[in-house]
Amino acid sequence: MKLADSNVLTPLERRATASLALIFALRMFGMFSILPVLAVYAQHLPGGNSPFLVGVALGIDGLAQACLQIPFGLLSDRYGRKRMIYIGLTLFALGSFVAAFATDIYAIILGRLIQGTGAVAAAIIALTADLTREEHRAKSMAVIGISIGATFGASMVLGPTLNHLIGVPGIFALTGVLALCAMAVVAFVVPNPVTSRVHADAETVPEQITGVLMNVELQRLNFGIFSLHAAMRGLFVVIPLVLLNVGQLPLEQHWKVYLPIMSISFFAVIPAIIVAEKYGRMKPVFCSAVALLFLATLLMAVFINNMTGVVITLFMFFLAFNLLEATLPSLVSKIAPAGSKGTAIGVYNSFQFFGLFLGGALGGFLAQHVSSAGVFAFAAGLCGAWLLLALSMRTPPKVKTRMFHVGTMNETQARALSSALLGITGVEEAVVIPSEGVAYLKVSMSEWDESAALALMNKEN
Repeated sequence: MKLADSNVLTPLERRATASLALIFALRMFGMFSILPVLAVYAQHLPGGNSPFLVGVALGIDGLAQACLQIPFGLLSDRYGRKRMIYIGLTLFALGSFVAAFATDIYAIILGRLIQGTGAVAAAIIALTADLTREEHRAKSMAVIGISIGATFGASMVLGPTLNHLIGVPGIFALTGVLALCAMAVVAFVVPNPVTSRVHADAETVPEQITGVLMNVELQRLNFGIFSLHAAMRGLFVVIPLVLLNVGQLPLEQHWKVYLPIMSISFFAVIPAIIVAEKYGRMKPVFCSAVALLFLATLLMAVFINNMTGVVITLFMFFLAFNLLEATLPSLVSKIAPAGSKGTAIGVYNSFQFFGLFLGGALGGFLAQHVSSAGVFAFAAGLCGAWLLLALSMRTPPKVKTRMFHVGTMNETQARALSSALLGITGVEEAVVIPSEGVAYLKVSMSEWDESAALALMNKEN
């Protein structure tokens, strides 16, 4: 089979990328837009005066997603991508409507739990892999990542405004409607894959999970994403009430705080990302971001009763948050063994979702039984531990992952090609998986001889 060398996405790949990114955005908008308003709304519900129960409501979806996102991906290998996405979106919509008609905090918790069972992210990523060529898949994944980040920022700004217009029940109902719209996109816009198979760069391979969990450098990153999202979800147990009570800012005006913070921090991290990726300064940029996160959470505990201090530290937090959200997946990709990236990302995402749950539940417990400052003191403790792990991590290799389709071959041919590829200048790791017909390479960012690799793989074909 001839290797594709075009640098341009095909019309089908562009359509698949745009439509799948839209599905993520439609699903995540409702999930995110509830965060800045739920703690205030819940005060008027039976049971909602308990910060612990509010925290559970904020985090319970994370627990369900942590438990189900890998199984959903694996089931999509067996029963079909679109079928599992339909099931997940149906559950998500059902949970949204349960929460919309809730009359107490317990029903909201139930609705949020059902929302979380619609853990379709892994299945969507697998479908993306089915619909894109190996050499262009990273571009599609990047577009999806950008759509999630942009949706998060927009949700923080629009959530308070939507609450003013339609209330929290309306936001939950809108979330359910958007999930139904996402199902329509799956049915009428997303292309049907010609074939579906396991993609080691995008999906969890069960046989690789133990090895990924035992990788010390990946353990540091897993603890990091856990801590980052625990701190973020705990923040929303407290901050909306602080803006309301300390800042005397009505809920419908909270966008005045979130808009400048989210927009400035979103664009301010771009130069740091360029320095980290293009100039190979990943570790200092990464450690600086973790240090800023630690400082932000620590100062939040100190300035919790000072509106100016809260706004400044909130900006510091999201500046660090956005930078870490951008660099952590890149670090996982650089550190994960060739051919195990999908599994490493799957495990990493599970730790992220567990962080959401613990951050909400424990943040609510501390807010109720200790103080609001105690929530951020705990977050600072997590971030401080992460900083120590980050400072002691190995300098990430200056490599990038490349994938090439090499056609059908047996195990002996695959091992021979792997060995030959390792002899090419700049190739640090090479794994050929005959069941996929794909070669996964980790190559030096500055020295790798792509023409020699292409010539060798074309020769084998």
